[in-house]
Amino acid sequence: MKDEVPNLKDFDQRLRDEAAQEPTLEVPQGEPTSKTQIIAIYGKGGIGKSFTLANLSHMMAEQGKRVLLIGCDPKSDTTSLLFGGKACPTIIETSGAKKVAGEEVKIGDVCFKRGGVFAMELGGPEVGRGCGGRGIIHGFELLEKLGFHDWDFDYVLLDFLGDVVCGGFGLPIARDMAQKVILVASNDLQSLYVANNVCSAVEYFRKLGGNVGVAGLVINKDDGSGEAQAFAKAVDIPVLAAIPQDDDLRKKSANYQIVGTKESQWGGLFAELGEAVGIAPPVRPAPLDQDGLLGLFDAKDTGGDYQLVPATDEDMRGKFSKPKVSLEVVYDDA
Repeated sequence: MKDEVPNLKDFDQRLRDEAAQEPTLEVPQGEPTSKTQIIAIYGKGGIGKSFTLANLSHMMAEQGKRVLLIGCDPKSDTTSLLFGGKACPTIIETSGAKKVAGEEVKIGDVCFKRGGVFAMELGGPEVGRGCGGRGIIHGFELLEKLGFHDWDFDYVLLDFLGDVVCGGFGLPIARDMAQKVILVASNDLQSLYVANNVCSAVEYFRKLGGNVGVAGLVINKDDGSGEAQAFAKAVDIPVLAAIPQDDDLRKKSANYQIVGTKESQWGGLFAELGEAVGIAPPVRPAPLDQDGLLGLFDAKDTGGDYQLVPATDEDMRGKFSKPKVSLEVVYDDA
């Protein structure tokens, strides 16, 4: 029986060795061939993923596309923006309540629509009471039971929190659930750090034989300083749109107003983004190392020119530091 127990340490090392090897065959790149494009959108918390997606999905529906928007962020703010601030029941909380009542979850319990967009939230556990990544996995398992693979949509847009690096949040990349990834970032180090991490995850799974690629970068709150554009050029991905840092956009977002519509002055911007998202091919990014990422910014702003000073044993002991008795043998002159 002992022989049947897998050696997980060897398995883990084998995966690491495989990931370190350059692939012998390049994964073909091009436009997705499946009718339904499943696109995962990643970005730092608070960077504007939900704002971007709510308005993008609304504009795509106006353009005649069938769109399903799935919020995969525990904050559940994607659908709140789409539904004018109204929070819809999440799949996880609804599933739990229905299970207690001995009932089955129906699509009308978790999926709602506005302006031609169908939307739902996976949700997440209460603070300190569960794993957000596991909640994501459970949510997709339930979607499959509800018939996810038989649904008729042109686009399925997934809103993922990029700060969290566990397996649940990396599901679309790790399991080829999406054809491509879109990054949302701004001209700041932290959001570009998250975007670069997602590029690293895409590259890792491409080396393992995966097919997911990065379609491009959406720059939100663009102040014109240029770091995000420099990042996109450095990792070899296109900029799909640059949403300006504008007080009108900030106020409308805070008031749950949709600007991704032909009736808005911002409609043209989101119309162009909708078209770009549809045709952008999934490409293989070239993620930066830490020094390369810091190099996009002025050293005086990031501390990139600081030189590390090693600590000593005496530093660590502080007031408890005492001279060590030497064990060296000293011989008198003969």
